[in-house]
Order: sequence, then C-alpha cells, then structure tokens
Amino acid sequence: MDDRPHSHRLHIGRHSEAGGCYLVTACCDGREPHFADSAAAGIVLDVLRWLDRAGRIELLAVVAMPDHLHFVATLSHEPLAKAMHALKGYSAARIHRECGNHGRLWQAGYHDRALRSDQAVEAAVRYCLQNPMRAGLVEDFRDYPHWWCRGDEQSRL
Repeated sequence: MDDRPHSHRLHIGRHSEAGGCYLVTACCDGREPHFADSAAAGIVLDVLRWLDRAGRIELLAVVAMPDHLHFVATLSHEPLAKAMHALKGYSAARIHRECGNHGRLWQAGYHDRALRSDQAVEAAVRYCLQNPMRAGLVEDFRDYPHWWCRGDEQSRL
C-alpha cells in the first residue's frame, strides 16, 4: 500500500486555460503555521501582487491564513502551474532570506477550481475573504491583517 501523500496526483489530467479564472488553495508544508508570522504573510501577498503587476495573473482576492493560502485570479498567457511555481519559489526564497525560515515552506501541489460564471467568481472571492471569519480568527474579515481584494469587490461582502 502506498502511504505517501497523494498531492502528486493533483496534476494528473490538470489543464488550465489562459483567461480562465480560478480559486486556488495552497498549503504550508505539514500545515505548519508559517503565515502566522506577519512578515511571511506579507511576503506571500507581495509576491501575488507582483505576479499581477507583471501581467502573469489578474489577482482578484487573496487571504493568507496561518497555514494555507486562498486566492482568486484570472490567468494571462501562462498555465496555472507556471504561475504557482513562481509564487511558491519566489515566496519561499524571500521568506527564507528575510524571515530566517529554513526547510520546506510549501506542501507539494495545490488545489484549484475553475470559475465559469460571474456568480462563481463572486462566491469564490467571498469564500476567500471570509475564511478568517469561518476559522474564528476575526468577526469581520476587514479586521484580519493578511488579505487583499481588487477594486470594490470587498464592498459587496
């Protein structure tokens, strides 16, 4: 029997489309609470906004929970796997350098869900931003320090 985690199977049959919008979840290795450190959480948000400014994704919303990350983004010209490789690689290097962390930061793989309607995108943004409330960390997501949302999306929550 194979006792290894099954994250390697997450890539089987995976296909992402340029212009497609996705809700993505990525976990810290061993679900360690690396993003409970404000500096580390800030770096992850900065790297996602850098990918947005570079035109690789259009970031709609993100929240860095203590042991995982949720974000909603539309892909530009490259596959999701390439954007995720950049996110994980750049953020891990910066967190190791600036926060003194060592070892693996990210769990292998990630979970994504394609969003095919405006209603699905709005629901995913709401899900993303309300995650700290569901986890009992805050009563209002605006009180949680590690989130970002494009434009006026936050006013609809």
